[in-house]
Amino acid sequence: MPEMAQIAVEVGVLGLVVPSCKKHLLQYRGTRQLGRNHHHPGCVVYKACYARRIAVVCSQQQKGPANTKNNAAAATKVAEKAILEERSIPAAGPLSRQPLQQQEVMGEGEQRGGVGSYPAWARPLEGVLQHFQVDMSNGLTASAVEMQRTTFGWNELEKGKKKPFWELVTEQFNDALVQILLVAAAVSFVLALSDVNKMSEVGIEAFTEPLIISAIVLLNAVIGVWQESKAESTLQALKEMQSEAARVLREGIQIMDLPARELVPGDIVELRAGDKVAADMRVAALKSGTVRLQQASLTGESEPVLKQIEEGSDEDIELQGKECMVFAGTTVTNGTCVCVVTETGMATEIGKIQAQIQDAAKEDYDTPLTQKLDEFANLLTKVVGTICVLVWLVNYKYFISWDVEDGFPANFQFNFEQATYYFKVAVALAVAAIPEGLPAVITTCLALGTRRMAEENAIVRKLPSVETLGCTSVICSDKTGTLTTNQQSVVRLVGVQAPEELRTFVVSGTSYDPRDGEVLGLPDVVDMNLQSIAQVCALCNDAGIQYKSGGFSAVGMPTEAAMKVLVEKLRVPDTKVQEEIDARRSVDLEKAALGACQYWGQRSKRLFTLEFDRVRKSMSVIVKEVDGQRSNKLLVKGAAECVLERCSSVQLRDGSVVPLNASFREKIMASVEKLACQGLRVLACAFKTDLGTLSNYTGPKHPAHQSLVASENYSAIESELTFVGLAGLQDPPRKEVKPAIDDCKQAGIRVVVITGDNKSTAEAICREIGLFTQNEDLSRRSFIGRDFMKLSQGDRCALLLGQPGSGKGFVFSRAEPIHKQEIVRVLKSGGEVVAMTGDGVNDAPALKLADIGIAMGITGTEVAKEASDMVLADDDFATIVIAVREGRSIYDNMKAFIRYLISSNIGEVVCIFLMALLGFPQGLLPVQLLWVNLVTDGAPATALGFNPPERGIMNRPPRPPSEGIVSGWTFFRFMAIGTYVGLATVGIFALWYLNNESFLGIDLSADGHTAVTFNQLSHWGECPLWPEFHASPYTAGNNLYTFADPCDYFSAGKVKASTLAMTTLVALEMFNALNALSENNSLLTTPPWVNRSLLLAITVSMGLHFAILYTPWLANAFGVVPLSASEWLIVILVSFPIVPIDEVLKLIGRQLAKNQAAEKLD
Repeated sequence: MPEMAQIAVEVGVLGLVVPSCKKHLLQYRGTRQLGRNHHHPGCVVYKACYARRIAVVCSQQQKGPANTKNNAAAATKVAEKAILEERSIPAAGPLSRQPLQQQEVMGEGEQRGGVGSYPAWARPLEGVLQHFQVDMSNGLTASAVEMQRTTFGWNELEKGKKKPFWELVTEQFNDALVQILLVAAAVSFVLALSDVNKMSEVGIEAFTEPLIISAIVLLNAVIGVWQESKAESTLQALKEMQSEAARVLREGIQIMDLPARELVPGDIVELRAGDKVAADMRVAALKSGTVRLQQASLTGESEPVLKQIEEGSDEDIELQGKECMVFAGTTVTNGTCVCVVTETGMATEIGKIQAQIQDAAKEDYDTPLTQKLDEFANLLTKVVGTICVLVWLVNYKYFISWDVEDGFPANFQFNFEQATYYFKVAVALAVAAIPEGLPAVITTCLALGTRRMAEENAIVRKLPSVETLGCTSVICSDKTGTLTTNQQSVVRLVGVQAPEELRTFVVSGTSYDPRDGEVLGLPDVVDMNLQSIAQVCALCNDAGIQYKSGGFSAVGMPTEAAMKVLVEKLRVPDTKVQEEIDARRSVDLEKAALGACQYWGQRSKRLFTLEFDRVRKSMSVIVKEVDGQRSNKLLVKGAAECVLERCSSVQLRDGSVVPLNASFREKIMASVEKLACQGLRVLACAFKTDLGTLSNYTGPKHPAHQSLVASENYSAIESELTFVGLAGLQDPPRKEVKPAIDDCKQAGIRVVVITGDNKSTAEAICREIGLFTQNEDLSRRSFIGRDFMKLSQGDRCALLLGQPGSGKGFVFSRAEPIHKQEIVRVLKSGGEVVAMTGDGVNDAPALKLADIGIAMGITGTEVAKEASDMVLADDDFATIVIAVREGRSIYDNMKAFIRYLISSNIGEVVCIFLMALLGFPQGLLPVQLLWVNLVTDGAPATALGFNPPERGIMNRPPRPPSEGIVSGWTFFRFMAIGTYVGLATVGIFALWYLNNESFLGIDLSADGHTAVTFNQLSHWGECPLWPEFHASPYTAGNNLYTFADPCDYFSAGKVKASTLAMTTLVALEMFNALNALSENNSLLTTPPWVNRSLLLAITVSMGLHFAILYTPWLANAFGVVPLSASEWLIVILVSFPIVPIDEVLKLIGRQLAKNQAAEKLD
């Protein structure tokens, strides 16, 4: 029977090398019922699935491999026969990644971590080795390696398909506003070209308009391509995390530097301290007392994780619980071990994360602002198109005429020149309606916001994210390093006062800086009990701290570094020595940082270290005190419950030692439990003076040294201990987090904490930062990630979306990447705008999926940073809240300049439409409108981005993403202001033609121009029919305008009227910029000087306008002339009324806002 099983497996393997079906197996590999997907005739994969089903039956009846060459040959013949006969075979059973071993039927647990994956973490080592058909002493054979590689491929992450450059360029023109600009540029170019054909001399100024528009579009495209090409390097960063080489045993030979990509499942690999793990592996043997790996980037755990050989019992356990597994991309911090490769390439945990990043990237979507701008652009396209056609048709009488014969039109005449002219008028209207400068101003405003946020330690990688922050409604935050300092610190110290009496000290400070904080209530003279605690913490310790780049950091285990900082805060018993330490520390902080620890180190010599292990859960050192009067001493620290269990006595405050009775032991345990309930990690300190044969131990040559070689003796040595005290450690919350949480609640933003730490620690931190009250019931607020995933989809939605806007937070502990993604998906499905923080590789998919992905700048991996939209330079949660406030302010400012630009553009539309409707000559040339929209308006619009945040900006709820940029009332204001702008501009144009005497006491006769009637002005096209009409010469600056043909007075002669109209339009828009300082606040409460940049921008804009008026060559290019002082005065008189008009509208707006707020309260 074993032979049949092996033949069946070999048939399955043979199916892999048949080209026609190889891709099918690769595509469907890992599905539980692969055979059902391959019912087409002749498919070898289908028959291989059936063969594997035979293997299952065979292996259940009798285990045992059959590895002979005869069986392999027999397998080939069976497979060839099956291919030729193309038999009809029933559907196959489950298929998993097991080509070299008789299969076992998989349970649900084997689906975890990838469908059909082998749960090596829940299998005995012997079973794992048998599964991969490998011998620990020899490794895989060359043929087995080839077979495994054929099945599973190379150990490398898939290369993402890079977007071609042409596609990046094309995408930049998908924006509706850009497309409108392109059409406008094309039409302008055609019209300019038609004018060129009529001229003998041609200058570049003829193409000014299409060139300027084209330059804008090109600039936007260049910026877009640059941003796109910089954004997508996440997958490359993931590849860089993979190890380059590994120490592998194959065919009994140790290969010291095998390229990591050549690893296959079943390979025997040795890992040493400092190595980067190249694949997911099962720990097979320890070559040192302990092995720890830093896997924070993958699981979120703040400390290196201790690994073991023993398997777990739960196949469905989270990554943190797989203590006998090491994962690709993590690093060995200490120890040496031998492992068996279980997963490679995309099947590793880091490979799954890459797949999740790719999936999350597919769900990319436009930001709320982009969506609203697209909607606005689409509406603008329809409106502009309709108005252009309407204006052209309204003036049909000027280019189409006909006679009426017998009641029907006849003898149609078409004037192409006039039709072209009014088409130009329609194009001018389009130029007026399109806010050409809006894309550039939005980009500039976002960039300004980016700079301000960078000053607050928030570095924005993607510009639209700045605005999206403004409508963030949920912040999903990691705990370690974001809400906390990511620096272990002793916050509670418990010593012994007297028999049956403990004393508790609060320890302040949240960093590794020995000057940060103190032991509150510390006695003036350090008593013997506290001295013993200090000695244990200083000497039973392999860590240290270092001063670098202006701050302290841990060297070694963070908990041990925190214990050394505690020693510094306890101070030394010798006052004179302490003064010397303080003096040295003030001179050379780096060398004197651990002066107290050096004090204890100088008084005792470490002879031997009994390393920490999982059984004792403690570490100890044998020391010899320098005075030589006493025998050796054992100093012990470790998990409180384990150390206390081995204690038989206790040291009192005065240094005396008394027996530890049952009642005092219970008091100490109660203190341990109290500290643990506060989310603290509790360590106990103890010592032992009676060491028996080790009392005079001196080193390896001592007779008792053999008892120290075997670690199984350590428990006996660490018995009959004397208890001295407890230390409660914590990764403490940042000081600024609690006020930031309060700000979030006030702003209607919910905070969801997602961490890899255990539940009790997470809950304690959340209570401390104010996310939950001290006595709040957390049964529906705190969940383990796995428990949350067991809920139905409906229950998940009901849980997370049940109370929007309530400010109620959640905490999810022991969370894995898939849990984070599901939380984000559920929140987004309910319309929430989600900001997600993260620092590890495991966070990258969720960062990509969230509306705003926020990576940590200090502790964050490159993968997380590349997947994010924003990076926190200080890793501080409070910075996120500052960024949200900045985002809200930026949105307000964007609304301000959009309100300013659109109302001004509506004024231009009204102006041109009214002139066309009344039959006036074209008052504003397209190039003049383009100058106003891009240059004159551009500076004030950009400066509005510097508006300071309004008061109470964080007291209002998040803005719904569906909220439009323009509401009904806002649109009415646009129309009201725009109508006045249009009427004032047309009015001053008509005033110059109709009046050559005075207006409001201002003399208009100085230039000598000729006044016409309203009828003549509105029917100027009929001028050739007016035989008695003549136009007098007039002056403009130093120029004299004369007219050989009197009708030229309405074309070339309109230059003064056009200049007045253009100047009035500019002045109106400068006053309108002041109106835009606040949506509803009066200029009396928000005066112009609150934004000095705006005043400077208005000065610059007016300066530029003066430049084109009074510089001859610019005046010729833009068709304008200089204005006199009296003409400027009338411009100001006509323009200023826009301010009181908007003040009235703001007053109405304030009342409407009050009414809406009252309705919400009701």
